[in-house]
Amino acid sequence: MLQSVDLKKPKLTRNQHLVMTVLEDAEKPLTAYRILEQLQDAGLNAPLQIYRALERLIKMGRVHRLESLNAFIACSHSSHGHIHPHSTAFHICEECGHVAEFHDGRVERALLRQARESGFDIRHSTIEIRGMCSGCNINCR
Repeated sequence: MLQSVDLKKPKLTRNQHLVMTVLEDAEKPLTAYRILEQLQDAGLNAPLQIYRALERLIKMGRVHRLESLNAFIACSHSSHGHIHPHSTAFHICEECGHVAEFHDGRVERALLRQARESGFDIRHSTIEIRGMCSGCNINCR
């Protein structure tokens, strides 16, 4: 069964706050090295500082890692400090790089049903759907 993460808005460390701010302001997912570039003026100079902050933010449910892009994005559904037990899915535009996060209860229920039938314990599920966004589709016509 998918795990629920209860976040009572834990206080972020300085580095976590800086990384979170960069991701929230970003229009597209960012690699750890791109985040580091943006935070060098703030005194972050080592990739390990970024990776540690990202690891903790992911555990808090505030950031997602997009495996296919090796990049990170702020969670758009982590309001009020509580992450609901769900599968996270993303539409990733291969033309412009736009990423949209979404959740669908039907997909989640199907994944949970299949896992339950096979005796599999889902701890986390991320679905990445690659294609072309509506804006790029319109421009191609």
